[in-house]
Amino acid sequence: MKYKKITPYLFIAPMIGGLALFRIGPIIASFVISFTRWNVRTAPEFVGLGNYVEMANSDIFWLVLKNTLVFTALYVPGVIVVSLILAVILNQKLKGIAFFRGLYFMPYITSMVAVAMAWNWIFSTRFGVLNNVLKDMFGVSHPPAWLADRNYALLVLVIVTVWKTAGFYMMVFLAGLQSIPSHIYEAARIDGANRFQVFFKITLPMLSPVTFFVLVFSLINAFRTFEVTYAMTQGGPLHASTTLAYYIYRNAFEFNRMGFASALAYALMLLVGLITALNFGVRRRWVSQDIY
Repeated sequence: MKYKKITPYLFIAPMIGGLALFRIGPIIASFVISFTRWNVRTAPEFVGLGNYVEMANSDIFWLVLKNTLVFTALYVPGVIVVSLILAVILNQKLKGIAFFRGLYFMPYITSMVAVAMAWNWIFSTRFGVLNNVLKDMFGVSHPPAWLADRNYALLVLVIVTVWKTAGFYMMVFLAGLQSIPSHIYEAARIDGANRFQVFFKITLPMLSPVTFFVLVFSLINAFRTFEVTYAMTQGGPLHASTTLAYYIYRNAFEFNRMGFASALAYALMLLVGLITALNFGVRRRWVSQDIY
């Protein structure tokens, strides 16, 4: 009997130990490090709130924060709209439709390095496909230097990220669409509703729980975006496309400012936590199953 009582705890002990060692431990350690000045090579020096004060007084930090917010404001609505449109189009009972679903999902599972190489070629200033199209078909004599222009670099990252991740959210929306009872659509058609009325009065309200999930998940991923910045622009030009996650990486692993990077990480965590809490705070107002 004694062994039966402790057997369940023995089974979950490795998971709890791994969680404490690789998740909870680093979280506590980074919080302590955020109050120190530490370059890895020497012993940490306690500086109190010095890193947070420096962060608040840093013009670069506020520029990076602005870039992150702009990226999020463009990416989240963009990926929701694109993925929802794809899901509606691919929610058809047609022969071979599974092939196209897999085709649109493929960018999501493709390596970001491969994606960056392809899009770097498309947006290349001299030899890029896009600029050649602008020159040959539209007569643009001086097309933009997309990745080297402060006005376009962040927008390019948004476009590439939407293209890469829309397939995942498309599958989420597709699952939501297929869970809507068909008799509701049949009743609406009998009542004389057209396609637009069906979509805005039935489909969108019925998808509200799925849309909420996509909103929260895409918001969190937008604030955590790193790979596309690292692979395409390295934060340039002049920090114009530097996002908060990439700025944390540079301070930690390029400048060896572990204390400052940890303070930035907690600023990012606080920002994501506040926005997520805000989303859950307004959840009851717009996530509803009522369609009339």
